[in-house]
Amino acid sequence: MAKYNIIEKKEKEAAYRTLVSPRLMDELKEKILNIVLFQKKFKDKNYSAKRLAEDLGTNTRYISAVVNVRFHMNYTSFVNKYRIEEAMTLLVDKRYQNLNMEDISDMVGFSNRQSFYASFFKLNRCTPRDYKLRHLAQHPAMADKPHKRGRKPGSKNKDKNTTTPEEA
Repeated sequence: MAKYNIIEKKEKEAAYRTLVSPRLMDELKEKILNIVLFQKKFKDKNYSAKRLAEDLGTNTRYISAVVNVRFHMNYTSFVNKYRIEEAMTLLVDKRYQNLNMEDISDMVGFSNRQSFYASFFKLNRCTPRDYKLRHLAQHPAMADKPHKRGRKPGSKNKDKNTTTPEEA
């Protein structure tokens, strides 16, 4: 290791993290969860750490410290985690089967499809489309539902009262 001058990278300890007392961190953690998760502010594309700090009457360094220490991630990753969880719910919900990925992305608070796909893949190791298709494969009854853009030309509509040789 010395030959290549490789030094093990240590996590930097931000000085401001130690200025926030554990009691205050716990209080802020609960307030952050209330606003971001329960009030569903994560769906707002413009809800930044700065706006959260303003709503809580604190500063962004405290928000950053609490999210880093209590949730072990940065603010963007924290918010995106809830966005992706919401997207996963929408992707498998029958009521939203006709929506395209841009619609889902927009509903959960992403500014663009690329960010949505990148965050989704980072958390799930698959694309939103693959996730949806996998779920449809596990629940075939949902695959028979018509899509927003209609059936492809030349595709046959299944009569619900007929059975295939595999089903007989």
